Amino acid sequence: MAPGGSALKEALESNSTGLDYEVKMSRVETNSKPTKSGSGPIGKFHSSNGVYELLECLVCTNLMYPPIHQCPNGHTLCSSCKLRVQNTCPTCRYELGNIRCLALEKVAESLEVPCRYQNLGCHDIFPYYSKLKHEQHCRFRSYNCPYAGSECSVTGDIPTLVDHLKDDHKVDMHDGCTFNHRYVKSNPHEVENATWMLTVFNCFGRQFCLHFEAFQLGMAPVYMAFLRFMGDENEAKKFSYSLEVGAHSRKLTWQGIPRSIRDSHRKVRDSQDGLIIPRNLALYFSGSDKEELKLRVTGRIWKEE
Repeated sequence: MAPGGSALKEALESNSTGLDYEVKMSRVETNSKPTKSGSGPIGKFHSSNGVYELLECLVCTNLMYPPIHQCPNGHTLCSSCKLRVQNTCPTCRYELGNIRCLALEKVAESLEVPCRYQNLGCHDIFPYYSKLKHEQHCRFRSYNCPYAGSECSVTGDIPTLVDHLKDDHKVDMHDGCTFNHRYVKSNPHEVENATWMLTVFNCFGRQFCLHFEAFQLGMAPVYMAFLRFMGDENEAKKFSYSLEVGAHSRKLTWQGIPRSIRDSHRKVRDSQDGLIIPRNLALYFSGSDKEELKLRVTGRIWKEE
């Protein structure tokens, strides 16, 4: 959500085909955070092997990487925790100084360890010091919640996030690869930054997030609609989508590839990768009085061969 904006909640009314939705708006609190966790902590590697246990920091219990520090009595801790404990060993209270545990660093070089996302499907084994670099780009790493109407720190795999969106954010889920949304808002001239409630579509057995919001593009107030794919970038490239808005024998169209939810909502919005509608044109499409936003956005999703 754009800074200083407000989140607006949609009430969807569908016709009998389930493809035509009228969206009316009411405020929702943006400072409420769901308490349900996506998949719990993933990153800590546990093993019964004593060598791996030696490589766990005594303070944060994460695996340590050079420089590994130790106190005069041999208690080890990672460089991040050394800064936090104010140069005092948390185990024996001796002053830490600047002693490196070179032996333990050397032992780590000889180890091969699994990815931290092993429980999510990554079964590759890596040299100890290559593990972190791999995990930054592992295709099995957790996704952030794609909800844009509030600050949400929940992470997890796609099935976990789908349940989270439905249960915690009360997001509307619809089946089908075509849609017809009518966004309604009174006093649109007073809305500078606003995010409408996310809508999720189940299409080709995958999930797609439809975003719609108002914000300032430079000095110009605009509305923008775009689609994000609940999966990684390589999978997203297998799909395309189109959006269309218009009235009075005029229309704007957009066609593109949905962005992966690996890219944040804000990143996609700021890159202008979607259907952008200047406010004056949006109000022209809405009707002659231009006092109420009544914008109909249609679209479809298809799979590239």
